[in-house]
Amino acid sequence: MTESNTETNTASNTASNSGTTYLIRGASLTGGDRADLLVRDGKIAEVGSALGAAGAVVIDADGLIALPGMVDLHTHLREPGREDAETVETGTRAAALGGFTAVHAMANSSPVADTAGVVEQVYTLGRSAGWADVRPVGAVTVGLAGERLAELGAMADSRARVRVFSDDGICVSDPVLMRRALEYVKAFDGVIAQHAQEPRLTDGAQMNEGTVSAVLGMTGWPAVAEESIIARDVLLAQHVDSRLHVCHVSTAGSVEIIRWAKARGIKVTAEVTPHHLWLTDELVRSYDPVYKVNPPLRTDEDVQALRAGLADGTIDVIGTDHAPHPSEAKECEWAQAAMGMTGLETALSVVQHTMIESGLIGWADFARITSAMPARIGRLAGQGQPLAAGAAANITLVDPAARWTVDPSAMATKGRNSPFAGRQLPGRVVATFLNGHPTVLDGALNTPARPAREG
Repeated sequence: MTESNTETNTASNTASNSGTTYLIRGASLTGGDRADLLVRDGKIAEVGSALGAAGAVVIDADGLIALPGMVDLHTHLREPGREDAETVETGTRAAALGGFTAVHAMANSSPVADTAGVVEQVYTLGRSAGWADVRPVGAVTVGLAGERLAELGAMADSRARVRVFSDDGICVSDPVLMRRALEYVKAFDGVIAQHAQEPRLTDGAQMNEGTVSAVLGMTGWPAVAEESIIARDVLLAQHVDSRLHVCHVSTAGSVEIIRWAKARGIKVTAEVTPHHLWLTDELVRSYDPVYKVNPPLRTDEDVQALRAGLADGTIDVIGTDHAPHPSEAKECEWAQAAMGMTGLETALSVVQHTMIESGLIGWADFARITSAMPARIGRLAGQGQPLAAGAAANITLVDPAARWTVDPSAMATKGRNSPFAGRQLPGRVVATFLNGHPTVLDGALNTPARPAREG
């Protein structure tokens, strides 16, 4: 791996100057070619060979892959209300280090992001932090209570321009309410992101229902609890001709239902988390609550089906479901532990390990599932664009040959609940550019892009 050169290191102290021009030299593009990228005024000014620009800061990208900045449709930033677990500042620092230039902040904060006022607060916090574009996800129902629709239109018309709505963490289990939500968001090209979990089938559930749960004597979480909601909702989406997004798909059966729905032309998209592409319920035998998550870790058969579904396009995107918790919420007995895992700073490496190094996808596919498609689903202008002249300069430089060992205590997120602690992972984010500004250089935080640009 070749690090950034002396010119770049010197520039890291002055990179807050938005007028700085950067020349990324000799990067590998997802198509396999090598090229220089000239970044000026927040845009990619030119892509070619042997480029030059007077006064430009040169970044030596020999051995690095240049990718469009990653976009996460599923992040828990916890603020407002749970700043002990995460803040917009700490969460977006983690996002930048993980190669993300945009994240969608889920609505289950306190207060819930169910009004224009709360989503604008989260949006403003993201702009002030300047490490990544923060797009609030609006709640589908008031207080996530599943009783009446939240202010969907007001959130869509707010400065935050919300287009993704979800009660994530809680399923919109009432079919009439779900139908109304799907109908409502059509007016502004929104999408309902469903947490597929039939509550009556998962009451008291602690882990995947199967052989391991039977041995451990834990209440099981059956696959059909997820699959039945997905089956219902794709039919509702077809009925009202609206957009449905399925959060954190975790079972082989769910993949098959989504594949069937897409074959029928239903407007459904789906995501899978990095941890569901690797980890299985066998890990629960350790009783370590770091492996407690919603939806639960499933079987190896499910893992293989999820990988295949992501590779063939049935599953559209990676969603980290980054869910930081205070240590006391995880360092306790399994039954009392909170559900969730951190994921922003490990996502790229886990996907490289499970999908690229296994030969299932290449780096062009990686750009599609981590950038282009999530930006399209979230209707984000300026994100997810190919690295071409005129595009917004949202860029991630990756050293695919690097290896690193996960140390949660060294991460930018407040959460220490990484299921990959102590594992050696491939791939390292060397630099992240947000609208032409390097938020990360030489694998470390540089300076934020203040103010974060509109887009």
